[in-house]
Amino acid sequence: MNENFMKERPVFQLILSMSLPMVLSMLVNSLYNIVDSFFVAQISEEAMTALSLVYPVQNFINAVGIGFGVGINAVIAFHLGAGEEAKANKAAAQGLLLAVIHSVVITVGSIAIMPAFLRMFTSSETVIALGVRYSVIAFAFTICIILGVTFEKIFQAVGSMKVTMISLMCGCITNIILDPVLIFGLGPFPEMGIEGAALATGIGQTLTLAIYLAIYFIRPIRVRIRKKYLKPNREMILKLYSIGIPATLNLALPSVLISALNAILAAYSEVYILVLGIYYKLQTFLYLPANGIIQGMRPLIGFNYGAGEQKRVKQIFNIVLCMSGIIMILGTVICLLIPGRLMSLFTQTPETIRVGETALRIISAGFLVSAVSVTSSGALEGLGKGTPSLIISLCRYIIVIIPAAFLLSKLWGPVGIWNAFWIGEAVTAVIAYIVYRKAVQMNPRGKG
Repeated sequence: MNENFMKERPVFQLILSMSLPMVLSMLVNSLYNIVDSFFVAQISEEAMTALSLVYPVQNFINAVGIGFGVGINAVIAFHLGAGEEAKANKAAAQGLLLAVIHSVVITVGSIAIMPAFLRMFTSSETVIALGVRYSVIAFAFTICIILGVTFEKIFQAVGSMKVTMISLMCGCITNIILDPVLIFGLGPFPEMGIEGAALATGIGQTLTLAIYLAIYFIRPIRVRIRKKYLKPNREMILKLYSIGIPATLNLALPSVLISALNAILAAYSEVYILVLGIYYKLQTFLYLPANGIIQGMRPLIGFNYGAGEQKRVKQIFNIVLCMSGIIMILGTVICLLIPGRLMSLFTQTPETIRVGETALRIISAGFLVSAVSVTSSGALEGLGKGTPSLIISLCRYIIVIIPAAFLLSKLWGPVGIWNAFWIGEAVTAVIAYIVYRKAVQMNPRGKG
């Protein structure tokens, strides 16, 4: 395989070859999220509410794994583009070691806080008990989640997108199959209820990691993880965290947003909390495929940036922006045409479906413009410019939407909160365009 293919092949063809495997795996992952929630909803509406309340902490765990993995990915791709393979190896080895440390700390912390965390949003002892039972098992697999994501980003950094597609799809399909088996006790398996959903997820994530490890040892890739590279290097660690911390915060911010919106919605009814939770399950079908394109873009834009190919960097950004926009348009059309059918996947309560229909139609108004901020943030991470990327995400998830949701809820109740979504996306799109242009123009190949 030509090691410089990322800067030599035609840009559009290259983006498709790197992105399509990830889009496919993200679509399967989206299906898993929908199926997982569908089966949990069959247990009871309280179980679905518990899953919605646990979601922010789950999202935070994923954010730490993926965010730091983005840092590893960007540093490896940059050094490979610059022809510095020893430094790329060092980034992979030290990144993996730090990921292990992160996972141990997060496992202990997340399990410990769950009872108190759940009580912040509900007084229902049934919902709290279900949430704790689910989270204890799900969070026990944190090390498998974080190490799996770390290997995913290492493989992506060298352009091995098919490996990540196969690994993710195998894990997701296993999860989908095991959900009804373990939740309802099919065949020789005992009925485990919500604990079965958590165990199915954990087994799927463990299988994904096992496949990465098997492929790495059977078919070595360009980046080598060796004992001699594990010795901590201050410069390398700082470089990994300078991109990884902002990327982690980017991904963790939705957890803050969801928790804040849950607190506002709790003043009205738990129905609105449930609707918000269902929306975030449904929107994965939209944003995960877009994220698949972004994942394909990151190593490309980082490699070409490291190689000084500024024209290709610009081409990559523009093409990915258009591809993301097409996905967002499709999502908008679906939410406008069949919002009731989407909601009925998770609840049969007429009031919940009615509230959900209104929410989906209003929120979908912001999908298209969100492509600007999603693409800009992902491109900046690939360029190693973590701070400008974080600025965009802060505007998207905290600075604009939370105050807007609070103020509009005072005027229009829960409907005001749904309107805060598209207002936040529109304002952030403008900010994202300005931040991206300024970051690239001020420092075309320096540190971000």
